[in-house]
Amino acid sequence: MFQTHQECLVHLEKIRWDGIPICPYCGSNKSSRYKSEHRYHCSSCFTSYSVTVDTLFHKTHVDLHKWFQAILILYKLNPDISGRKLAQAIQVNRATASLMIKRVLGASPEQAEILKAIVRSTEK
Repeated sequence: MFQTHQECLVHLEKIRWDGIPICPYCGSNKSSRYKSEHRYHCSSCFTSYSVTVDTLFHKTHVDLHKWFQAILILYKLNPDISGRKLAQAIQVNRATASLMIKRVLGASPEQAEILKAIVRSTEK
């Protein structure tokens, strides 16, 4: 299992983009990476983006390794877990855990494929 936020970002980039970042705003694959963080600058529309844009992880302040733990629990171990128990398992507050459950279980088909790929990668 991935232990840090950075490891999760790298893995998510591999799952979503397979080595070629694609701008979620204009669809261009012409971008440059910022040296100091896992963000990209699009050369076509001049926006800044990360791999979490247009995913259920976007605009949350929860580390990705906690998201990955929650996904594993909800997809593989216990899809009926309560918000309180998930909160205890991944060490977040109950409201955050409830939001995570709602987002994971209500994921669109495209997002569900990303989640399944995350679960498959933890099985290796």
